[in-house]
Amino acid sequence: MLPNKVKVGKEDGSLTLEYPDGACFTMSGEYLRVHSPSAEVKGHGPGQEVLQHGKQGVRVTGAAASGNYALTLTFSDGHNSGIFSWDYLRDLAQNHEQYWQHYLDKLTQSGRFRDANTQPVKLMDPRSPKN
Repeated sequence: MLPNKVKVGKEDGSLTLEYPDGACFTMSGEYLRVHSPSAEVKGHGPGQEVLQHGKQGVRVTGAAASGNYALTLTFSDGHNSGIFSWDYLRDLAQNHEQYWQHYLDKLTQSGRFRDANTQPVKLMDPRSPKN
């Protein structure tokens, strides 16, 4: 189903999609950026996905129709190569909670962070002979 209204939030860099069935979804730039369907994120095949990190605060800065089937988004970090099909956008919106938690879990497992300025600190026991 195609949305009848697409809005990029100038204040927060979000994307809002309103549908004829009354559904309305707003997604943050960070969420859309880390779920971009681009090769940079998805890779060129199964198992080649690249976990995006340090994207907190990334905003959607532009949206343009890509034919009748998709939307091309531009992000504040310069990323603009993902073509978001209408079906993919609706899936991202409807499954936001599940996909976001999965992403956060993957970040935690990898020792990466949403904030680009956060660096892991390894605490070491000065009494340990391994130091």
